[in-house]
Amino acid sequence: MKLNLLNGFAKKAVFLITVLSLSALAFGQDRPDALKMLNEGKYAESIRICEMELQENPNNLDSYTVLCWALVANGQYAEAETRATQGRRVGPNDNRLIEVLGEAKYYLGKNDEAMNLFERYVSNVQQNASRLGKVYWLMGEIYIRESKYEHADISLSMAVRIDTNRDDWWTRLGYAREQIGDYSSAIAAYDRALALNSTLSDALNGKVRCQQHL
Repeated sequence: MKLNLLNGFAKKAVFLITVLSLSALAFGQDRPDALKMLNEGKYAESIRICEMELQENPNNLDSYTVLCWALVANGQYAEAETRATQGRRVGPNDNRLIEVLGEAKYYLGKNDEAMNLFERYVSNVQQNASRLGKVYWLMGEIYIRESKYEHADISLSMAVRIDTNRDDWWTRLGYAREQIGDYSSAIAAYDRALALNSTLSDALNGKVRCQQHL
C-alpha cells in the first residue's frame, strides 16, 4: 500500500515538473529577443525584457550586457553605470561589461575611469572584437577633451582603420590633426569624411581652415 502511494506521488511529481518545464519553455519562446529589440532601436522594450530575465536569473551576464547597451543607447547613462557595475560583480572579467561601463562613464564625463576601462578592454580583446572601433573612437574623444591631440590622432586613426565608413570619426581625426598643425593630413581626413557625406559642415569648415594654413 505504501509502495503504491509512493509510486503515485512520484508520478504526480514527474508530471508536475514536466508541465512546469514545458510552460517555462513556451514562455521563453513567446518572449521577444532583447538583442533583436535593441538592434531595431526599441530600447525601452529591450530594457524591459532584460530586467525580466534578470529577475529570473540574477547571474545572467548576457542579460546584463544587453541591458546596459540598451540603457546607453537610450541615454540612461547613470543607470547603465549602476547596472554594469552590478553585472561585474557576477562577471568581473567580462569584456562586454568592461566596455559598456566605460561607455557609461564616458558619457557621464568620468574621463579617467572610462579611459582605464577602455585600455583594459583593448588589451583583453582580439583585433576583430565588434566594439573595438567604437572604443578607440571614444578614447580619441577623451584625448580631445583633454587637449591631448597627438594621442587623439593615434586612437582615432585606429578607429577609422577598423571602420572606414564613419564620416564622424574621420571628421574628428581631421580635427585632432588640425589642432597639432598637421594640416595636410587633416585635409586628407576631412576629405575622407566628405567622400562619405558631402554635406558634413564640420568637415567642410575644417578643410577650409586647414587650406588657409597651406
